Amino acid sequence: MDYLADRTKLIDASGIRKVFALAAELKDPVNFSIGQPDFDVPPAVKKAAIKAIENGHNHYSQTVGTQNLLQKIRDKVAADYGWADPSLLVTSGVSGGLLLAFMAAVNPGDEVIVPDPYFVMYKHLVRMLGGTCVFADSYPDFKLPVETIEALVTKKTKMLILNSPTNPTGAVYTEQEIKAIADIARRHDLLVISDEIYEDFCYDGCCASMGNHYDGTLVLKGYSKSYAMTGWRMGYAVGTEKLKPLIDKMIQIQQYTFVCAPTPFQMAAVEAMDLDISDYISTYRRKRNRVYEGIKNAFEAVKPGGAFYMFIKTPDRYSGATEFVKKAIENNLLIIPGNVFSEKDTHFRIAYTTTDDKLDRGIDILCRLAK
Repeated sequence: MDYLADRTKLIDASGIRKVFALAAELKDPVNFSIGQPDFDVPPAVKKAAIKAIENGHNHYSQTVGTQNLLQKIRDKVAADYGWADPSLLVTSGVSGGLLLAFMAAVNPGDEVIVPDPYFVMYKHLVRMLGGTCVFADSYPDFKLPVETIEALVTKKTKMLILNSPTNPTGAVYTEQEIKAIADIARRHDLLVISDEIYEDFCYDGCCASMGNHYDGTLVLKGYSKSYAMTGWRMGYAVGTEKLKPLIDKMIQIQQYTFVCAPTPFQMAAVEAMDLDISDYISTYRRKRNRVYEGIKNAFEAVKPGGAFYMFIKTPDRYSGATEFVKKAIENNLLIIPGNVFSEKDTHFRIAYTTTDDKLDRGIDILCRLAK
């Protein structure tokens, strides 16, 4: 008997995790594969988590989250969007928020428009729930493909997913592009999910948010990247009164899945939201510049405006990104082929979340392979 549900055949092991596993097998590899900061959780946040554990905050919180963190988020949302009484849920990371949102919103047969390239989770979660991802090509410059998106809207379109700054390209969508998409969403009454996990990593100005322009936007934010809390699984989902029915259902689904976000880390997240992380962002701006200047003469690459990724075109002498990535791994460099994030296999992703010494070693390997 086959004990597996049919939906499991729609997914494969994450290409990112496959490369991540290779890191354990190689001796001192240059690891450009995994998207987690190379700095540690700030000391004040660690101390807050330890204090919460020692003070006995080790049990379930309310499903929606602890009151002190909810209030902190409400204050931020009021400042960012002017929403006085938002609907709100603390989630187990932005990934947890994505799963809850898709489970609450996607019916079999629904179409979900996603700019390509895209974060890997979108496609597979939508497919497992019986939906269909419709991809809006954003190559070669990775700008938000407004006209393409409008042309893809059908009677089956339920949702549009935006991610800015983006993974894997590092693109940051402009205010003008966001407004244009808001007009489209409003005309067709679409749900927009705005994945803003990298909101702090904007290097050339502020990041525009769909939440400022369309009340049908579910905004997902988190703490994993900005505070290096990737293993703590902390995020939140927020929307206007219009999305209260959706978020109420997400809360109900959380009761039967995650139950709640980790309680001691909710206490620590309150401390995190008061920290100045501008020095971390400045460091990553320098890393971005270091990598781009190092590879720009050997590769076709768009300088990213945010996050900590670069999506680089594979040299023509290779059959595709998969071949190039295999060659890179043979040279002790871990990178991710573009087909993990895209319907194409023409590019590869690097994450510049490592030391300057490793960045220089990686740049040298990449440039040698390009020749």
